[in-house]
Amino acid sequence: MTLKAAFFLGPEKMEIREVEVPQVEEGEVLLRVAACAICGTDVRIFHHGHSHVQPPQTTGHEIAGEIVEVGKGVEGYKVGDKVVVITVISCGRCRYCRRGLQNLCPEQKYIGYDYPGGFAEFLKIPREGVERGNLLVLPPDADLLEASLVEPLSCVVNGQSYLNIGFGENVLVIGAGPIGCMHVELARNRGAGKIFLADISQERLKLAQVVEADEYINSQEENLTQRILELTDNLGADVIIVAASSGSAQEEALEMVAPQGRISFFGGLPRENPTIKFDSNVVHYKEVGVFGVFASHASQYEEAAKLIYSGRVRAKRLITHVLSLEEVVKGIDLVRQGIALKAVVSMENN
Repeated sequence: MTLKAAFFLGPEKMEIREVEVPQVEEGEVLLRVAACAICGTDVRIFHHGHSHVQPPQTTGHEIAGEIVEVGKGVEGYKVGDKVVVITVISCGRCRYCRRGLQNLCPEQKYIGYDYPGGFAEFLKIPREGVERGNLLVLPPDADLLEASLVEPLSCVVNGQSYLNIGFGENVLVIGAGPIGCMHVELARNRGAGKIFLADISQERLKLAQVVEADEYINSQEENLTQRILELTDNLGADVIIVAASSGSAQEEALEMVAPQGRISFFGGLPRENPTIKFDSNVVHYKEVGVFGVFASHASQYEEAAKLIYSGRVRAKRLITHVLSLEEVVKGIDLVRQGIALKAVVSMENN
């Protein structure tokens, strides 16, 4: 029995190959992949490679599928279970793993990076992934296309876990991509008052209308700080989430945050240019909290899944393009250009 998979062969080289379906050994699980969403990291891997990705490798880590085979000794999973794959396989022993913070494990490895990922018809979950709970079982009626967005939403859940958004607080999200849109949806669930969404791309802001922010601001055309101060009686935003890889946006966040406000540097900066000018007096005199955030851990996948299948976060509205496996490079390009809000590779389209 064979499967089709997209193999990353090096920067800007991807090839669809037909290979044997992997044999399931003791402790392993085989999934039929239903959908694998494309994220910004997939774009960067395709164009520049990644230290954890050694070609030839199948990438893709926003994965939903169905279990079709379980190896000897596997407990807690059965054939027919609909599941989401948790990306980080941690060591399970360190101080962070013992606290449930698998995303901070110093020995972590990743499905779709160190291990084969979801741009394939079938995916084998290694024994260490099965043992450490890297499969989240979904309700039987879960929509697996929509479930491919559990992973990015889990990262948003992690980001907002530091911010303690209170009822009626004003929230500014910088970056109107799918992550920014999820931040808008989740902030509303957390009780935010006014939610402002800013971006330098009018096309992105147009696509983001589906999440119904209270104000859309094109920061290429108007002064963002000035506009936020106008909208908040000159106080600034209580919470600012920089969901973009922009050092200048991180710096500007410090200019328009309210006293006792919280700022999330959600988007990482390029490795070659990671430094910003940071006015620590703003943090000191305004009593401002500034937080970093990286990936997510298992309990946050569970929360994200519940938010989606309960309808609290309407993730499916963010999917603008559904593509076949053969169109994965096209999907990567749509995401890179900002034409797609969220593009998903669906194996139903093969």
